[in-house]
Amino acid sequence: MNPSHADESAVREALRFARHGFDGVRGGAAADADVPIGAAVFDAGGRLLAGARNAREALGDPTAHAEVLALRAAAAEHGDGWRLTGCTLAVTVEPCTMCAGALVLARVDRVVFGAWEPRTGAAGSLWDVVRDRRLNHRPEVLGGVLETECSALLEEFFAAHRGDAG
Repeated sequence: MNPSHADESAVREALRFARHGFDGVRGGAAADADVPIGAAVFDAGGRLLAGARNAREALGDPTAHAEVLALRAAAAEHGDGWRLTGCTLAVTVEPCTMCAGALVLARVDRVVFGAWEPRTGAAGSLWDVVRDRRLNHRPEVLGGVLETECSALLEEFFAAHRGDAG
C-alpha cells in the first residue's frame, strides 16, 4: 500500500516532535540523551490531537516513549475516555511491544510509521503485535513512510552520541 499525502504529512508532524519535543520536557542534558523518536495522534478528520517526543531520560520514566506520551495526551483531548477510535498514530519508528500493545488497547484505527526497527519492532519486523489475530482489535498498519528521513534522524543521533559525527 502506498502512503497518501495525509500519511506523509502525519509522519512529518511526528518528525517535528522528534526534532523539537514539546513544552515541559525538551531541554537539558537528560532530554538530549533521549533517542529522537516522535509521535503524533490525529482524529478521524485529520486534526492533530497530541504529539510527543521520547522522554525516558528527561522524565526518568521507562514508559515515557513518544507513542505512550502522545496516546495519553490524545485520550485527554479526544473526549472518549481512553478510547481513540477513529484516530491515527503516526510515529517516526516502528513501535516496540509496549507501544504496540498500548495503541491496540487504546483502539487506535491506524498506525503509520517511518523507519522499520528489526531489533525491537512489534508492527511487522520482529513481532506483529498489532495484527495478532488473538486480539479483539487490530489497527491498519502502514510502515516505511518517509523512511529515509526518519532513519537519518536516528543515524545522526547515534553518530553524535558515539562521537563519530562530523
